[in-house]
Formats: sequence, C-alpha cells, structure tokens
Amino acid sequence: MHKFFLFIFTMTNLVTVSSLCAETWILPPQDIDIFGKIRTAHASREETLLDIARRYDIGQIEILLANPTVDRWLPEDGAKVILPSRYIIPHADRKGLVINLPEMRIYYFPEPAKGSKPMIVTHPVGIGRMDWVTPLGVSKIIEKKKDPTWIPPKSLQMDRIANGEQPYPSIVPPGPTNPLGRHAMRLSIGSGSYLIHGTIKPFGVGMRVSAGCVRMYPEDIEALFDKVSIGTQVQIVNQPIKLGWLLDSLFIELHPPLEEDEEKYTDYKQMVFIAINDFLALNSSKKNITEDFEIDQEALRNAIMEKSGIPVLISRSRNQMQDN
Repeated sequence: MHKFFLFIFTMTNLVTVSSLCAETWILPPQDIDIFGKIRTAHASREETLLDIARRYDIGQIEILLANPTVDRWLPEDGAKVILPSRYIIPHADRKGLVINLPEMRIYYFPEPAKGSKPMIVTHPVGIGRMDWVTPLGVSKIIEKKKDPTWIPPKSLQMDRIANGEQPYPSIVPPGPTNPLGRHAMRLSIGSGSYLIHGTIKPFGVGMRVSAGCVRMYPEDIEALFDKVSIGTQVQIVNQPIKLGWLLDSLFIELHPPLEEDEEKYTDYKQMVFIAINDFLALNSSKKNITEDFEIDQEALRNAIMEKSGIPVLISRSRNQMQDN
C-alpha cells in the first residue's frame, strides 16, 4: 500500500496530510527542497526487514541504514522500524527522471497537466556493481519494451565464464526467468546498452547488484512504464551529500559514497564542510541568510557519523544556541 502526501505551505510551517493512494507528492516550490515524511512500522515474526522495505517502497540499503539496531533477517516481533521516506531533492533539473547513485533512488518529475500542480514520484533502484558502474550523465529514453527479450551482452557472458559460472543462454525470451522482468526502458547513454527495467530478484533493489542497468521493483516499473514517454530526459548523478532548504532551515542528507569514490571521501567530514560552504555561497543571493544563522555542530557531527540517509536539520539561530 502506498501513500499520498499533500504539502500545504504556510508562512511559518509545513503541514503534511496523508491518505491512501499512490507514492506521489506535490512538488514543493523551487525554494523548498524537501518532501515526504518519516514514518514507522512494526515488525512481525513472519517477515524480514527486507519484506518491510518492499511493502513501503524502500530499498535494502536504505532500510538497513535507517535501522542499524534491527536484525535484517529476524527482527524482534513488534520491533519499531523507521521508514526513511523523507527526501532532499537531488541537485539537478527538476524534469524527467533523476537517478542519484549513492542514494540508489530514482525521482520522476511528470509534466503537469494544464491547471494541475506539478508532482514528484520516487522509487528505490538497484544500480551497477563497482566493476560494472552505472554511467553518469544526461541521456533520454529511446525505447520502451513490455515483456522484453534479453540478449546477454558478450562482456557479461565472458565475466561469468571467467568466474567459473555457467553462461546465460544466448537469448532469454519473455517469462519468469527473464532478468529484465516485464518492463524495460532503454537509455541513449552508452550506445543504448543501459536499461531501466524490472527484476525477478526484487531483494536486490536498493543494492549494487546489476551489470550497470537500473533495476526497479516490478510494481514500480509497471507504474512508471506507462507514464514515461520516449524522449524523456534522464539525469544520472553522484551525490552522497545532499543539502536543502525547508523555508529558512537547512537540512543535510548523507549517504555512504560509492566504493570507487572512497579515496575521494577519505575525509568525509571535510567533504561535508566543503559542500555546506559551497551550498551557502550559492544560496546567499537566493536566501535571506542573516548573521543570526549558524550551523548546529552537534547535529552535523551526528549526521556525519550515522550517514542514515535521512534528512537532518543542521541550522539554528545563534540566539537559540546561546539559550541552550
């Protein structure tokens, strides 16, 4: 069951109203970067943490980072599970599809119908392994196939043979053994060799498991397939550090960097400081950042330590800091 969250903006706060519907939100205005709501669920003996993740449209790594003390396979009956379903919109054009690799999440900005409010849709995805990296850049959807046939690439076949594994059949027809699932959308990047597609292994969604393609839960790609047209822009970005505004409050959302970027992020704390300084400099002309504005260092330290993937408030006024 999905949720619909309606954002009502006032001069002083943000009110979130929820009702049962699709995983869709009204897109906040350009000066607000956060949408969604942190929720909780309770585990039962009959399900794993990954079962809960799929039920609430969350990826595997996402739910593990948000619940480091909950056993992945045998959560205690009644254990409280945090559902990290609040997000900072990645720094990219708010159009088409945006995929943030470290977050392992896709954002869809459908073209609003005349007289309708703009919307935003988001789903977890699986991405390429370290040796089969999903490429960055701007591309577009060039083909859509329902019940696709899969022709395994030669490079993937050779990799399986090198690892002592049985190669795939030369052609895999549509059906329950087809790794692409029932829906596939081809990207223009990489000479058309990369797809956004479904999967017959849904527990891999939210992990680095593919040979470079972007995997989605079968129910998610089915919902997205009919909405996304050929020619839709697709932006693939690498943003483990995301910053965003909610009115005059600054939030940060941190994810572990991709393995191939670990050397660059050896001093993760310093990279965060640089990102904050750059972000504030970029926003100085857009936001009324007064002398009273200050970073809450304790909140920032905790966010860096946890890297929970959940937006954290890191700004306070100096007067608030002094009162405490």
